[in-house]
Amino acid sequence: MGFEDVVLAGLARDGGLYVPEVWPALAPEMIASFAGMPFADVAAEVIHPFTGGAIPRDELRCIAAEAYASFGHAAVTPLVQVGTNRFVLELFHGPTLAFKDVAMQLLARLMGRVLAARGQRATIVGATSGDTGGAAIEAFRGSPHVDVVILFPEGRVSDVQRRMMTTPTEGNVHAVSVRGNFDDCQALVKAMFNDHGFRDRVSLAGVNSINWARIAGQVTYYFVAAAALGAPYRPVSFVVPTGNFGDIFAGYVAKRMGLPIERLVIASNVNDILPRTLNGGAYEMREVVATSSPSMDIQVSSNFERYLFEVSGRDAPLIRAKMRALKETGSFDLGSLKDAMRREFAAAAASEQDVADAIVRTRDASGYVADPHTACAIVAAERALDERGAPQVVLSTAHPAKFPDAMEAITGQRPALPPRLDGLMTAEEHFTTIDNDIGAAEAHVEALTRSNAERR
Repeated sequence: MGFEDVVLAGLARDGGLYVPEVWPALAPEMIASFAGMPFADVAAEVIHPFTGGAIPRDELRCIAAEAYASFGHAAVTPLVQVGTNRFVLELFHGPTLAFKDVAMQLLARLMGRVLAARGQRATIVGATSGDTGGAAIEAFRGSPHVDVVILFPEGRVSDVQRRMMTTPTEGNVHAVSVRGNFDDCQALVKAMFNDHGFRDRVSLAGVNSINWARIAGQVTYYFVAAAALGAPYRPVSFVVPTGNFGDIFAGYVAKRMGLPIERLVIASNVNDILPRTLNGGAYEMREVVATSSPSMDIQVSSNFERYLFEVSGRDAPLIRAKMRALKETGSFDLGSLKDAMRREFAAAAASEQDVADAIVRTRDASGYVADPHTACAIVAAERALDERGAPQVVLSTAHPAKFPDAMEAITGQRPALPPRLDGLMTAEEHFTTIDNDIGAAEAHVEALTRSNAERR
């Protein structure tokens, strides 16, 4: 399929995920030129090779510039030094204070461009563990081409995260609470995509990290950070708090494109399926535990399938068998893929006490206040990397103010929201609640999109 079709489709009709036929490579001279270059210009250079010429480079640069104009920092994703050889890459300066904004603001404009050109509409259905939903609703609110329905797990997102989904009043965006956990929400979305009749009736599209354009949009900040620290002339290590494997897969993509990454470190909370898989060789689901870093309270890492496909030499039958085993038994064995994965990644999981200690320790040492997800990455950096090695970039995926209760319990201080979000905590909320049932979910989505069609 072409890039624009993949942007709209999200999940493939056979249930698999899209990847590029080949990985483009960026010349060392181009990577070096990214140092000091505006973020939107870097984004255009990084993403353009994936478009297959469907979008001219200059138009892509304009789309990116518009996408990042609303960010609260001129650098879009600034680096902050917190130790002798450790830097925090702040990815939370977008409108919903989370790294999801970086790709979602771009994706909304790409989808709008394609739909407008084709005279089409789409219904986006997404699942969120906290940040994706708010970012999607913010990016698409008021869109004349898209209706958005976001499923979130009842009682398992922070108040700030929930309100970012439930307070917008535009008629094309809808927040739906599901009686279950994030994996239940994600399973509902995948089931909708695999119900081809439903998929066609509502013109279903996806914006979770299963959408290839989301991954492509995240690759940019790896190049920006590394170039600022001397790439391609010296390597950099990245430590990524991740549950769905999307953010760290973007780092893997950057490496495949020529970025000299010494080490990619998977950081997890106690829902440690990825570190357990790396260390033990078996991908085995367990019960999801609620933590202070809710965006990683996940046991089904959707993008891990993309990496397995690559590391297996693109052995589609093998990956299909492993995904079938996961669905039927809740686990599969990496087998011969284990050693290759260990060469590519390191991993560490942080307990709730580890998280609290890292937040306090980092604040006392550098004055920097990290959110719980970032703290998981700090713990992983301390355990997996040599401080005398390559510069360490810890990805900070959310603003501390998104988790005020957890931060206050740990630090004794309640972080304030930026002034531009004044009123968020007092605005009226609008959402519905449904059971964890595919029939109920599909009927609800159809009713919401039908009511929108009637209003139009």
